[in-house]
Amino acid sequence: MRFRHPDGSTVHLAYCTNVHPAETLDGVRAQLRDHCEPVRKRLGRDRLGIGLWLAKDAANTLINDPAQLRSLRGELDRRGLEVVTLNGFPYEGFGAEEVKYRVYKPDWADPERLAHTTDLARLLATLLPEDVTEGTVSTLPIAWRTPYAEDPEAARTAHTALVTLAERLDALAELTGKSIRIGLEPEPGCTIETTADAIAPLTAVGHHRIGICVDTCHLATSFEDPGTALDALAAAGIPVAKTQLSAALHAEHPHLPEVRAALAAFAEPRFLHQTRTLTTHGLRGTDDLEEAVSGRALPDGTPWRAHFHVPLHAPPAPPLTSTLPVLGAALTRLVGGAHPLTRHLEVETYTWQALPAELRPRTRAQLADGIAAELTLARDLLVDLGLKELP
Repeated sequence: MRFRHPDGSTVHLAYCTNVHPAETLDGVRAQLRDHCEPVRKRLGRDRLGIGLWLAKDAANTLINDPAQLRSLRGELDRRGLEVVTLNGFPYEGFGAEEVKYRVYKPDWADPERLAHTTDLARLLATLLPEDVTEGTVSTLPIAWRTPYAEDPEAARTAHTALVTLAERLDALAELTGKSIRIGLEPEPGCTIETTADAIAPLTAVGHHRIGICVDTCHLATSFEDPGTALDALAAAGIPVAKTQLSAALHAEHPHLPEVRAALAAFAEPRFLHQTRTLTTHGLRGTDDLEEAVSGRALPDGTPWRAHFHVPLHAPPAPPLTSTLPVLGAALTRLVGGAHPLTRHLEVETYTWQALPAELRPRTRAQLADGIAAELTLARDLLVDLGLKELP
């Protein structure tokens, strides 16, 4: 979906396909047929943006077979789909029964992360629509904090990899005329947990093609104020390559038994749901929601937020809610001003099948209905900010 900003520039809205993960190119094609095109039709649009997730095997196939890449580009066009952004955070296995800490491998100290991200940038340069010259790829925020934090050599290796990536992106732009930017995505528990944590490493890289991906669920989980966070990034000259529109789980009174019970229903074995609370002594947290609700690992005198991407249009029932207001405040700062701070927006609710059983979609049609409803909500927020939806 495309929108005209009051300054005349185009803002793109997509949804991320990691919600229906596929490891192979055949699986990606099935996604387009079974999920993405039906969502487009529900919205009554001739064209729908998707934030494509290409796992290692699918990316390798496309890199090594230009005919397959041309064929995929043609299939996107035939199905009324367009790609201006890729989700390069998960490397493989995102559809596994247990993902948890595996999603942070390989990290930026591993040469494979640089190789994979380079491949994604090259692929995106070909997949971009003819009338679009800028693409973005979101990626891991360097590494999970352990054991990386205790290894100075790993930090040097990661820095060198990002500098090398920037040089490769420059060369790609010269070769293709397409400008691809990378956004490191702060996430609780990682070496870059917050937007503030991103400033020093990105300043050290010092290149306009390497910036940040602001995920509004992660922003909220770490109790960051959107205005303060975005102002600090702007002051440091850190570009917001893209933004993922998502909402976290919020519990106002976690000391109450009924609140603990409601939260426990969202603890599940597939993904990590890092949980945080902001106390007078600073941010406190656990790596997973189950750890928070099952004992006294977290102080419960202040609200809790959990890294669980809840559907934007359907917050959980009381006594829980979502951090949709944080998303709204961030979006206002990002695209509600005289000029957009980012032009790539991506709805990223990948946890539909991790919801409590009674809330999960039971059919493809129900999932498509839910994704369409999320995109409709995002569209309405953009229109309310003065953007005009384009055909």
